[in-house]
Amino acid sequence: MENNQHYSITDTTANPGPLGLLAFGMTTVLLNIHNAGFFEMNSMIFGMGIFYGGSAQVIAGILEAKKGNTFGLTAFTSYGFFWLSLVGLLVMPKLGWIEAPSNTAMICYLVMWGIFTFLLFFGTLKVNRALQVVFATLTLLFFLLALGDITGNSTIKTVTGVEGILCGGSAIYTGVGTLLNEVYGREVFPLGTIKK
Repeated sequence: MENNQHYSITDTTANPGPLGLLAFGMTTVLLNIHNAGFFEMNSMIFGMGIFYGGSAQVIAGILEAKKGNTFGLTAFTSYGFFWLSLVGLLVMPKLGWIEAPSNTAMICYLVMWGIFTFLLFFGTLKVNRALQVVFATLTLLFFLLALGDITGNSTIKTVTGVEGILCGGSAIYTGVGTLLNEVYGREVFPLGTIKK
C-alpha cells in the first residue's frame, strides 16, 4: 500500500542577517575612523577584522545558506573573507611570510571589490531601502579607497574615512533595525521594505 503522507519541515532557525550586518558595520566604522585620521592602524582593527568582521560574517553567511538565502550567503561569506584577506594582506608581510602588495596590487584589489559590490547592489533592489544604502555607500567606499591609493591625496583619504563611517553606520542601523523589528513584531526602525 502506497504511503501518500507529505511531511513539511518548518524552518525554526534564527535570522542571521543582523549578526552579519553588525559584524560588517562595526568593523567598517572602526577601520574608517582610522582612515579619517583619528588613530593609527592597530591590533584592535586586526582583531575586529579577524574575529567579528571576518569570522562572524562567514558564520552568518553559512547560516543564510540554511535559510535558503543565496544573496545573504554570497554577501556575508564574501565580505567575511574580504576582512580576513585584508588582515592577511597587512599582517603576512609583517610576519615576513611574503612581500607587501604593491600600490597597484591594492588598487586592483579595491576596484575588484567595488565592482563586486556594485553588482550585488542590484540584488538589494528587491529587499529594502536600508540595504540599498549599505551597498551603495560600500560601492562608493571601495572606489574612493582605490582613488585615494591612485592619487595619494590625503584629503581624499580623509573624506573616504568619513564616507566609510557612514557606510558602516548604515549597516549597523539596518542590522539593529532588522533585529528589533523582529523582536517587537512591528516596525521600530523603518527599513523601507519593498512591496513584492
